Amino acid sequence: MKTRRLGQGGLVVSAIGLGQGSATTNFGDRDDGEQIATMRRALDLGMNFFDTADGYAGGTHERLIGQAIRGRRHEVIIASKFGNLDLAGGQKGYNGRPEYVPRACEASLKRLGVDSIDLYYLHRIDPA
Repeated sequence: MKTRRLGQGGLVVSAIGLGQGSATTNFGDRDDGEQIATMRRALDLGMNFFDTADGYAGGTHERLIGQAIRGRRHEVIIASKFGNLDLAGGQKGYNGRPEYVPRACEASLKRLGVDSIDLYYLHRIDPA
C-alpha cells in the first residue's frame, strides 16, 4: 500500500483511507458484523487511515471502529471529527465552541475504546 505524509513531519497514512460515514447512514439494513469484517480486511490489506465522526449515527461508527481495531490499535491512524449535530426535526446544528471540544473528545475516546485520536478536527464550521 502506498503511503502519504500529512504535513511536513506529520502522520504517515495509507494512500487509500477508509471513511465509512455512509456505512452508518440510513441506506437500508446495516450489518455491523460485516462492517467490522470490512475494517479488519482493510487493515490486513495495509490500509491504516480510518476516518469517522461522532455524528455518524450517534457514535455508532466510532464504536464499530473500536471493535474492529481491538488488539490492533498500533496498526491504525484514527481521524475523527466533532461538532456536526443532528437536532430534532431533522435539523442540523454545529458546535465548535472551545468548551465543547474536551467533552466531545472524551466521548469519542470512550466509544472508540482508545487512549488517543491521531487526528481530531471540527467537522463543520460553526457559524456562531
